[in-house]
Amino acid sequence: MKTLENQTLLYDEDCPLCQAYTSAFVKTGILDENGKKPFTKITTEEAHFIDTERAANEIALIDTQNKTVIYGIDSLLKVLGNSFPLIATIGKIKPVHFFLRKLYAFISYNRKVIIPGPLHKNTTLKCEPSFNYKYRFLYLLFSIVVTTLILNACSKMIPQLPNGSLTRELLLATGQIIFQSAFLIRFDCKTILNYIGNLMTVSLFGSLLLLPIIIANSFFKISETVVLLWFGTTVLVMFREHFRRVTLLELPKWLTTTWIVYRIIALLLILNL
Repeated sequence: MKTLENQTLLYDEDCPLCQAYTSAFVKTGILDENGKKPFTKITTEEAHFIDTERAANEIALIDTQNKTVIYGIDSLLKVLGNSFPLIATIGKIKPVHFFLRKLYAFISYNRKVIIPGPLHKNTTLKCEPSFNYKYRFLYLLFSIVVTTLILNACSKMIPQLPNGSLTRELLLATGQIIFQSAFLIRFDCKTILNYIGNLMTVSLFGSLLLLPIIIANSFFKISETVVLLWFGTTVLVMFREHFRRVTLLELPKWLTTTWIVYRIIALLLILNL
């Protein structure tokens, strides 16, 4: 592994994903031992040549000798491309680079609703992405589509439920957003969208937990008891994760109660309509 020396990545220390891949770069020798540094630990000197607002949105790679900085997908391509030149070559192809930039922005602007961290109200320098309405709504749309498709497939495995449809699952996913948002009407728009982002991450997470049993059922018949137990366990995991996120966001904890109430109402409507 060819080590990229005299280069330091500024990472978000509250983002487990950011911590994981920057640590992996150092441990595998892609970067040297000084190759990672928390964003909040930049020096006064570094603050003069780093665009801190941009660095909060796009991970910054500092050249510690030349005092220059590159950001986002370009910084990752440089780090990986030093050890794997083919990655840099492919990544620089215009259509590929365009796609990677958009994918990176999609993840980065939504990383606090994908993997939330504690609020730091009294910290002057915070590595928090700017609020981007476009990428937030794209994330919500992505979550709704994936959740709808997976739940539609799962519903066909539960004979106790009436025949499902994509329309029904789509209405349930969007109805959940409307129902929960109604209880946050006194909050500002960004707070509501942050909560909805976390809400849909919980739904997306739960849907992905159902994928293994859906895939297994396509190869051999899974008993109804196993399906119901798997589904019930998934709901319990989602309940715990929703409560954890509401606590991190410092929102009313009764939002988890209304989250349960919506699911009970939805189930009763499905069984009786």
